[in-house]
Amino acid sequence: MKFTDLNLPEQVLKGIADTGFTDCTPIQEKALPPALLGKDVAGQAQTGTGKTAAFLISLFTRLLNQEKAGTEHHPRALILAPTRELVVQIEKDAQALGKYTGFNIQAIYGGVDYMKQKNALKEGVDIVIGTPGRLIDYLKQKVYSLKNIEALVIDEADRMFDMGFIADLRFILRRLPPFDARQNLMFSATLNQRVMELAYEFMNVPEKVAVTPEQMTAERVEQVLYHVARKEKFPLLLGLLRKKGMDRTMIFVNTKREAEYLYDRLNANEFPARVISGDVEQRKRMRILEDFKNGKLPIMIATDVASRGLHIDGVSHVINYDLPQDAEDYVHRIGRTARAGAEGKAISLADEDGAFHIEDIHEYIKEKIPVEWAEDELFVHDYKRTKPRPKPESKPAAKPKGRNHGKSGGKAPARTVEKPVETVAVEGEAVKKKRRRRPKRKKPAGEGGQEPNAEG
Repeated sequence: MKFTDLNLPEQVLKGIADTGFTDCTPIQEKALPPALLGKDVAGQAQTGTGKTAAFLISLFTRLLNQEKAGTEHHPRALILAPTRELVVQIEKDAQALGKYTGFNIQAIYGGVDYMKQKNALKEGVDIVIGTPGRLIDYLKQKVYSLKNIEALVIDEADRMFDMGFIADLRFILRRLPPFDARQNLMFSATLNQRVMELAYEFMNVPEKVAVTPEQMTAERVEQVLYHVARKEKFPLLLGLLRKKGMDRTMIFVNTKREAEYLYDRLNANEFPARVISGDVEQRKRMRILEDFKNGKLPIMIATDVASRGLHIDGVSHVINYDLPQDAEDYVHRIGRTARAGAEGKAISLADEDGAFHIEDIHEYIKEKIPVEWAEDELFVHDYKRTKPRPKPESKPAAKPKGRNHGKSGGKAPARTVEKPVETVAVEGEAVKKKRRRRPKRKKPAGEGGQEPNAEG
């Protein structure tokens, strides 16, 4: 099916033409016809198959064909996503596809531009794309209203549950117009029981569409698994990077500490890399992503904060330096390559710990990852070593617990913490406090001209 076969407004068709799309992807071919008729849709398809374009085209068409209700400039459509990176990506796609629609589109997410986003909402926007947290913040301040919402989109709904956003999501949904007074669209890589319960609660008899649910991974991703000892993982990684011609590579790890370890060693061995993790400040994250998208940065190391929602053209390879502990994350990680019909390769390194997760991954993706055995010449052992970063200091416990600590033992840490603060910061006050306490307990008063206390 071609987009020109659908009954789309001219403004939307021009935006689609500018992006270079001509034929519908399978999920678009199934989801667009009912959505364009105004029906609620719950769509399932693996990552990178065009879900974002499907709900944006439906949303633009509805808003263009339906006259705006009321005179107040409150948002007409709301798109909810679980991560900041996904919000930014959706806004970018929306600006491209909606270039000729005349709609004012605003992204709302934490970490940047608090007052700028707040002022934009006050001035009035047509379409809001945001994460639940900051949207609720502005909503409680009455910066904007949800009473005029004509269309709702929930993207990656399963991730909303995984990240603990379901309470925030329900808070927002309960402040929208009745479910039968708006169109509701839900798209995700997985539509499990929890997600469908949410759909039946807040959607108007949604039509469920799915594309190849029996195949969890994208077709054009070539997968390979190497079994390797922990101490040999980095030498093998260097060999792969040197000999495979990986122009734009994403390397996934499970922890921030592992990401820092790889960052130090790769840069020391002349492989420029940067790290994306939950602890990286938002503005810095966006700069790193922009450099990676523009080709200035060849390697990006990431935790699972970057495993969903990022559409980066030309990612040639995804490397699972650590196999994910959650099988579903494997699908989302390797989905960063081979997007929109392109080809890519996903390489996984299974060490002694990672091997325990292979069976769960095979069961989830309903296929076995082909195994290759690395030749000896693929390992690089003449690399530069780096000193490990010192472990962060552990915070002292506020109060010791245990059967050996009675009431008096519980007070000791408070005295230990307070004494140096008083002595160093305001030493004079500390001395005065001691002098004030003494008359009450031991010394007869007589200092400062006071009458002595009678004793006995």
